[in-house]
Amino acid sequence: MAFLQWRRFNFFDKEPVKDPSTDQIFDQLKDVNVSACTSGRGQLVVADFEGNLYFINRQMELTSFRAYEIRVTHLLQMKQHSIIITIGEDEQGINPLIKVWNLEKMERGIPACTRLTRAIPGNKPTPVSCFTVHENLNFLAVGFENGVVLLFKGDVTRDRHSKPRTVYEGTKRVTGLAFKTQGKDVFLFVVTDNSTLSINLTAKDQQAELENKGATPGTIVMSDASQDNQLVIGRQDAVYFYQPDGRGPCLAFEGIKLQLHWFRGYLIIVGKESKTLPRAPVLGPHGMEMNTVTVYDIQNKFIAYSAPYPEVIDVMCESGSIFIFTGDRKFYQLQEKDTQSKLEMLFKKNNYALAISLAKSQQLDQDGLIDIFTQYGDHLYSKGDHDGAIDQYIKTIGKLEASYVIRKFLDAQRIHNLTKYLQALHKSQTATEEHTTLLLNCYTKLKDVSKLDEFIMTKDREVDFDVETAINVCRQSGYSEHALSLAEKHKKHESYLKIQLEDIKDYQRALEYIGKLDFEAAESNLKQYGKILMSQVPQQTTELLKRLCTDYKPTDKPLIDQSSLDGVLPLFASILLDSSGIGRIQKANAEEFIHIFVNNSARLTEFLEHMIEVQPNSSNLVYNTLLELYLHDMVHEKGISARVERERKTLELLKNPDANYDIDQALILCQMNNFKAGILFLYEKAHLYQQILRYHMEHREYVHVIEACKKFGQQDPQLWVQALSYFASKEENCKSQLMETLSHIDKKNLLPPLMVIQILAHNSTATLSVVKDYIVRRLQMENDQIAEDERLIKQYREDTEKKRSKIEELKTSAKVFQASKCNICSHSLELPSVHFLCEPHSYHQHCFESYAENDLECPVCAPENRKIMDIIRAQEQSKDIHEFFHNQLERAPDGFSVVADYFGRGVFNKVTLITDQGGKPSSSTTR
Repeated sequence: MAFLQWRRFNFFDKEPVKDPSTDQIFDQLKDVNVSACTSGRGQLVVADFEGNLYFINRQMELTSFRAYEIRVTHLLQMKQHSIIITIGEDEQGINPLIKVWNLEKMERGIPACTRLTRAIPGNKPTPVSCFTVHENLNFLAVGFENGVVLLFKGDVTRDRHSKPRTVYEGTKRVTGLAFKTQGKDVFLFVVTDNSTLSINLTAKDQQAELENKGATPGTIVMSDASQDNQLVIGRQDAVYFYQPDGRGPCLAFEGIKLQLHWFRGYLIIVGKESKTLPRAPVLGPHGMEMNTVTVYDIQNKFIAYSAPYPEVIDVMCESGSIFIFTGDRKFYQLQEKDTQSKLEMLFKKNNYALAISLAKSQQLDQDGLIDIFTQYGDHLYSKGDHDGAIDQYIKTIGKLEASYVIRKFLDAQRIHNLTKYLQALHKSQTATEEHTTLLLNCYTKLKDVSKLDEFIMTKDREVDFDVETAINVCRQSGYSEHALSLAEKHKKHESYLKIQLEDIKDYQRALEYIGKLDFEAAESNLKQYGKILMSQVPQQTTELLKRLCTDYKPTDKPLIDQSSLDGVLPLFASILLDSSGIGRIQKANAEEFIHIFVNNSARLTEFLEHMIEVQPNSSNLVYNTLLELYLHDMVHEKGISARVERERKTLELLKNPDANYDIDQALILCQMNNFKAGILFLYEKAHLYQQILRYHMEHREYVHVIEACKKFGQQDPQLWVQALSYFASKEENCKSQLMETLSHIDKKNLLPPLMVIQILAHNSTATLSVVKDYIVRRLQMENDQIAEDERLIKQYREDTEKKRSKIEELKTSAKVFQASKCNICSHSLELPSVHFLCEPHSYHQHCFESYAENDLECPVCAPENRKIMDIIRAQEQSKDIHEFFHNQLERAPDGFSVVADYFGRGVFNKVTLITDQGGKPSSSTTR
């Protein structure tokens, strides 16, 4: 790009440098014959042809000392070290000397000279044309007018008497030298009057000619890091940039270039215009030719400053300012304006693009940039450039309120721009639900299906919108397939199913989708949508429910995938097995899905039959429901064979030992549906024998009454008594049943004869012939019992008299003990011995003491005596309890509860004392 096309601005303030002590223009160097200038470390340095060095600090205070006896020709201030390197002459003739001055070490007000070296290529003295020093102070290169370049390697601040080597030898004057470090390599740029080349000093001085053109002294400079530290050469046609491996870009600018300098990313050129026709030079004060100083912003492509100065000697950059040293020995300071002032100047000229570029190069904060983007967008919008405006507004996303932009483009004619902004808003992850809704509405209004597909259905695209909002908008706009795809992609199961069932009405696909979900999602969605699915695809829904309630696995996943196989050996027990060693099974509760089988009892029956088959321990609700279905179908079954089959299945279910139904509810269901076999089975299962007998009685099933008594009479003997009352109340001829009933009552002695006669007295058909044998037999039994009782009474009286006589004899007569053996050890008795009156029981004293539990009781008779005493105490205690029971019964408001309590405690157990045939007392307990 030509410099002439660049816009010009005045971003620097010009001010003549004044002497603070006099407040006059600084002119203390007006009589100095300047030979070289440099700057750095907070000061300006000027050398003259008389051998003096002049130092000007920030306060414009001037100091000087004599560095050479004759002249100073070249001067360099290191930027990172307080070191000045000079080249000059102390003797007449051509005898250049290199001197290194340490400004931190002063001797009598003069910096210490740490090195003095002659600069002579070979044995032929030649004037020095240029020199440079590497900032690491390990390389010093000197160029001569005869085209030779010498390199001094090592610490340049010390005189080590190291021999320099020639790294380049040409035929033309060396006009410029510069070092560049690139990685581990150090390159030396060499510029002569007719060539430009680079030398790799770390690769045995390998040379590379960059161009067969050179440059004049002063027109060579190194750029800073903003331009990648390139060599910059100014020629009459353009400014060229070089890297060690070749020429880079160039900036076309015609004109004579006298000097090139670099300052904070700016290229400073001192030159004069070149015209085709010769013309007299423009002269300034004192008849000096005027030079133009121009400051270029290379990065942002504009001229930051341009003004004429009389015969510019040098341009020095120090302390954040540019100092221009002119031929009239005056200093002019260029102070850069602050960034905000520059931007305001650009805003006034509506040059927002350049303002943005400048702000970025000046590292303006984000808020400042956003403000520029906003102003630029507003400017373009006001001019009608809506496309350009939206591009600027997009750059404000995240800082500028989105509604500010959206309101500007709500017009239908601006919908394309609004769409672009909303897309960028989503891409930056700052969009809200309202923004997503608006963007999708834009797509649908534009009917831009491709954009809608790109926004929603691109697989690898990062999600930058609210999915639920997008789904709702697509549904409302009629793009059901897009909403469906979005819901499936982002696993919005509820939305997917709503679209399938309510919009598309593809029930089969909805059911297949549920079958692919994980257990929790499949369970919840089947509970929510099960009814509608059962009404539309009943068979498939039933099959899915069977899977869900037994051992559920999603249909699109293998039984064992790679993730479950990873580490299966060390973690097999904890991952694939539960604590009992059985593979973990995910299954739902079947009873929670019974409600969805409304109006489809056939599918419900199939489902419940499957559940009790695979899970015999199913809940009672499952069994109760299945039983109710069986009974309902049985009642409404028209075919006889089908009805018989239903009865068989129902009874089979009731008799299933694993069936976990509720007996009371099952009994009610059987009674409601008049299922006789089920009723009788449940009565029997619940031990309700009285109800079984009553059922047969109510249905006048005499044969079944007798059979029930025979079958359950052992468990409940009162059944025969009830049967007797039942048959006795019948006026029909039930003689055979009465005879059989009486026979069982007689065998088991269930009723007294008198009560039997009283019961039969109410039946006109029960004649004397029916009960004659029973009465005779019972009277004979009574007579036999009376005779037996009288015999026992007589025997008890005789035994009592014998006992009394024996007691009297023991009280009044002496007892002779004639036992010869011990009743414990069976050895002959020896004194001392123990004898008892109960029987001729005698013992050794030592046997008695070791065996007897009581000193006053015979060890042989003690067990029997304790039994008798226990019976006597029980009788006495029962007597007291009976008295207390009658008192409590009289006072209690609920006598039945008192009697039930005493029955539970065994108070009414009868204890009788009888004797065996030998007349000895014995105990028996009857209840």
